[in-house]
Amino acid sequence: MKTAEVKRRFLAHFEANGHTVVPSAPLPAIDDPNLLFINAGMVQFVPFFLGQQTPPYSRAASVQKCIRTPDIDEVGKTSRHGTFFQMNGNFSFGDYFKADAIRLAWELSTKPVEEGGFGLDPEKIWATVYLDDDEAIELWKRTGLPAERIVRRGKKDNFWSMGIPGPAGPCSELYYDRGPAYGKEGGPEVDEDRYLEFWNLVFMQNEITDVKSKEEFTIVGDLPKQNIDTGMGLERIASILQGVDNLYEIDEVKPILAKAAEMTGREYGKQSGHAASESHPDDVRLRVIADHVRTALMLISDGIVPSNEGRGYVLRRIMRRAIRAIRLLGWQEPALPILLPIARDCMSPSYPEIEKEFGRISTYAYAEEEAFLSTLKAGTTILDTAITESKSKGKGRLSGEKAFQLHDTYGFPIDLTLEIAQEQGLQVDQEGFRRLMADQRSRAKADAAARKTGHADLSAYRSALDAGGTVEFTGYQEITRETRVRALIGDSGRVEVAGEGDFVELVLDTTPFYAEGGGQQADTGVINVGNGRLEIVDVQQPIPGLIVHKARVVRGEVRAGETALAEIDVNRRKAISRSHTATHLVHQTMRNFLGESATQAGSLNAPGRLRFDFHTPGAVNPSVLFDVEQQINEVLLRDLEVNAFVTSQEEARRLGAMALFGEKYGDEVRVVEVGDYARELCGGTHVARSGQLGLVKILNEQSIGSGVRRVEALVGLDAFSFLAKEHLLVSRLADLFRVPGEQVADRVEQTVTALRDAEKELEKLRAQMVLGGAAALAGQAKDVRGVAFVGTEAPEGAAGNDVRTLAQEIRGKIDAARPAVVAVTSRSNGKASLIVAINGAAKSRGVSAQDLVKAALSGRGGGNADLAQGGGVPAEEAPRLLAAIEQAIADEG
Repeated sequence: MKTAEVKRRFLAHFEANGHTVVPSAPLPAIDDPNLLFINAGMVQFVPFFLGQQTPPYSRAASVQKCIRTPDIDEVGKTSRHGTFFQMNGNFSFGDYFKADAIRLAWELSTKPVEEGGFGLDPEKIWATVYLDDDEAIELWKRTGLPAERIVRRGKKDNFWSMGIPGPAGPCSELYYDRGPAYGKEGGPEVDEDRYLEFWNLVFMQNEITDVKSKEEFTIVGDLPKQNIDTGMGLERIASILQGVDNLYEIDEVKPILAKAAEMTGREYGKQSGHAASESHPDDVRLRVIADHVRTALMLISDGIVPSNEGRGYVLRRIMRRAIRAIRLLGWQEPALPILLPIARDCMSPSYPEIEKEFGRISTYAYAEEEAFLSTLKAGTTILDTAITESKSKGKGRLSGEKAFQLHDTYGFPIDLTLEIAQEQGLQVDQEGFRRLMADQRSRAKADAAARKTGHADLSAYRSALDAGGTVEFTGYQEITRETRVRALIGDSGRVEVAGEGDFVELVLDTTPFYAEGGGQQADTGVINVGNGRLEIVDVQQPIPGLIVHKARVVRGEVRAGETALAEIDVNRRKAISRSHTATHLVHQTMRNFLGESATQAGSLNAPGRLRFDFHTPGAVNPSVLFDVEQQINEVLLRDLEVNAFVTSQEEARRLGAMALFGEKYGDEVRVVEVGDYARELCGGTHVARSGQLGLVKILNEQSIGSGVRRVEALVGLDAFSFLAKEHLLVSRLADLFRVPGEQVADRVEQTVTALRDAEKELEKLRAQMVLGGAAALAGQAKDVRGVAFVGTEAPEGAAGNDVRTLAQEIRGKIDAARPAVVAVTSRSNGKASLIVAINGAAKSRGVSAQDLVKAALSGRGGGNADLAQGGGVPAEEAPRLLAAIEQAIADEG
């Protein structure tokens, strides 16, 4: 049974039992700053389990796409580790508990296939329960499961928590006995490869604190026995139903693995367990390829593109591991154009959008492989040079700094560095490399933590939310609002009063202030409370449902509980709204000209200006930008009505409303449409008609990362002001050049060309002046212990290439049979530099240009034995450098 059918049966079973089917959230975990990706089915329901939000349903079921990378290095080495997987889950929010959870799991597992179940043999199913969970044991017995196949286990195996203080509880897991061919008798405690876990039922009946590890925590109390979180590994149950040894052989993975084996001339045999894989490194690499190609497909399909940070970096690392693995197996050509379509065919039955979006997905994937192949080539050259240098100096290992530089600067994998170095008989300072990596991670974590929120402790926010529930935003309909101050939050938590000059955060019961989100900047304005007045400088939503106003008390004082009048800055709101509507038009028009793959990657909607980031593999032609701008302004002239309405996700999709990659939407969504031209899911504020934008002027287009471009534009009065200034500038230039305005660009281009030509002629003259005295200088060579030495200073400001050429010219005019050293200094921008050139005869005597430069510059400088250079010292030290070279020759003599 393929995973698409497993998924269908699972959802149908729970829907028939009163569960609301909830779509998989996108892989980017947008609601949790601690997660890059969703890693479990319950992640999107965490606010319900924590009591932060009221669930819109009492029962839910989902099949959630998940990514886990902490043990990525184990992928391929075992039969069970995978990066991408799917988790079937059913959840109860205050509805049913153990009895129904156990009954529903047993029914689906054992119901015959022809009746819609999975048809597992009840005689091969085992259950594990928490040590003292007698209730669960009795419930399993009621299903007909005998006591000898019910096993009690401890905290490590059968007690679940989120890893932080909060709801937790005992769990019960289902295992399937795959038979003696897979291991020993005795149940899950004896062999978890033979007895394969396929379902975990968590009973959230406790609250815990002091979480130190999976086994060390304190249970502080009991919760109402009503919340259920279960997870069935879809790939695991599919491997059982398909009768295959491991997840690498299920129908959604095996074709990728088989094709990779065919490409590299390998024969993939069935290898289960740990030892077999460890003894077959080719099998491991094939598994890595199969897993990572599928993972990359799913990540790009959810809007992630390769980059050097965050989620994009994880994707890049996964792709590069796959590419490197297949090259190590002997395949030297691009592999993804062959393997990615196979992954598409495997996964599109479950996720039809992959087929639709494959043009965009493949564009980014193939470009990343091409770039990495170039990186491998360049990195290998740099590594070979480093290995040669290490060997020449008699060193037995490569430094951690060099390995880190290859990894960090060139994207060269450390394991490849280790392998190549080992082939050359060198070790690598892995401890130094790990130290530098740890330092980099620490800096990244500190930076991420600093960006999360002004308060590391969210308890004050949660307390304010609990006190009055979700804060209602009324800003779509009004710009002022009489309301109540629910809470004041200071640096140390909640406070009762704030006085003049204090900075404080306010929570109101309702507010017209828009909290920053969806690329739209926050409203500003004032709030009057009794005799107090506050200036609002920012509005944020630190936890879902809570709008917080960051303010300075400019007069009097403010107290919690008082009535308040909230007034937004209307002019700012209107200007931002114009920019937001313009962004929708830019998005739609870019897709009109560049295709459906030109999807939004980010935006900024500020007063009078916008920034729009979008996915596209290359630069946008200036003529296309011109056409985009013209079409947008034609939409403005049509003065289309801008309408916003709330509807279901399904209806929004039917209407063709664009949704943003990585965003998680609820069952009900807000749609903003500009006439019949653009339609998009959006929670921001907008104008009433497109004509209110006045004018949109695109300023520039540039790259901001691999496959991501950015356009910036002005809107309304800002656009008119820009064009007015541009008109004045063109008029001024037309007067200076004495030509009509339309000829200014041609005349400027002619002038710039003439200036460049003149500069080239000037450079030639400078070079001739510098090189003109080479013969005379060679004739004045000084004998220093048998070496012809020329030390001279180039004219100030001479170009670096000219100085280098001068040194080589002088060297060439000295008799080749006579050992010669030429040193030339130059001064530029307050600094002195040095170039040393020697001939073959001097080199035969053991003289090295590189050693001489380093002697003069206290160990600094680079080059080789024939020609070396260095600098960075104050300009007045130029004569000293020449004297130092002469002295070094004398000392060597």
